[in-house]
This record gives sequence, C-alpha cells and structure tokens, in this order.
Amino acid sequence: MKNIAVFCGSSFGKNDIYTEQAELLGEAIAKKGLGLIYGGAKVGLMGVIANAALDAGGKVIGVLPRFLQTKEIAHTDLTELILVDTMHDRKAKMSELCDGVIAIPGGYGTMEEFFELLTWGQLGLHKKPVAILNVNGFYDGLIALADNMVTQGFLKQFNRDMLLIDDNIEKLLNKMEKYKAPPVNKWISKETT
Repeated sequence: MKNIAVFCGSSFGKNDIYTEQAELLGEAIAKKGLGLIYGGAKVGLMGVIANAALDAGGKVIGVLPRFLQTKEIAHTDLTELILVDTMHDRKAKMSELCDGVIAIPGGYGTMEEFFELLTWGQLGLHKKPVAILNVNGFYDGLIALADNMVTQGFLKQFNRDMLLIDDNIEKLLNKMEKYKAPPVNKWISKETT
C-alpha cells in the first residue's frame, strides 16, 4: 500500500477519544511511509487527522468539492489539495488515489463514502482493503447490522468478511497489508468456485 483514504467526521464528536485516535491514526499512517488521502477540510476529525499526518512528516492529499471550499473549510497547508465538482467526483478521485480505505467515527457523509467504496469492492470494481477503526465501540451497531444481513440472507459471509475491523490502529493496518480480495463476486456462491 502507498496511500490510505480515511473517511471521517467534519465534527469532533462528544468524546475526546475520537480526536485522540484520529491523531494517532494520522501519525501512524505517516510513520509507515504511507500517504493520507482524505476529504480536504480543516474542520473536525478531518482536520485532526490531516494535521497529525503532516506533523509526522507525511504526505497528505485532500479532495474537496468546490462548493465546500467557498464555505472556508478547505485545509490550505496540505501537500496537495485537489478540487472537484461534486461529491461523487470526490469519492471517485479518492478511490483512484488510494490503495485502501479506513472509516473512523463520522456521520452520514462518512457512511455514504465508506459504503460506496465497500460496495465497489463487493462488485469487484477494486480489490482494496476496506476497514473500520472501531474507536470506543462506535461501529458496534453497524457491525451487528452487517452480521444480521448475513443471517437474514442479504449478504454472503465472504462479502461480510471483506470488511476489516479492529479497535487497534497497528492491528488494523496489518490486516489491511495482508488483505486479499475474495476471488468471487456477490452473485457466485463460494461452493461453485
């Protein structure tokens, strides 16, 4: 892996652990010699992770829709800031630039970006690891939902297993480095391969 995209909140959340873990993740990415690809803003956890990676000597590329730049949230001290036209263009560019994806706490935008990249992996459009850093149990409900999708027959187990999860940054990055995409797609049962 050369670059990791991180999807996260433009807010800080109500618990300091979210900020602390965003800082540690940005620092860990930089110290591993990886580039950080993120949404390009200077606010919330987005700004925290970018600043931490920059402070640790890392390369940070932000991808920001132009309409958000006018709201004065663009981070101006990045290695590179790429301006795009739409939110969809942002996801496509971030996917193009990254070799793996991590979601840390955030809201609807974080989920929308994360699930699109996870779905693209399920459909075989990429073979990149897609991961959750489950800070303070933030994603426990989402993990239970994914498990229920399998139980109820809406998601195959091997597609559920594509979702890498850990609450430890180093362990999660190691899982991502070792990840191998399943050699099947969502319409083929594992038994037929």
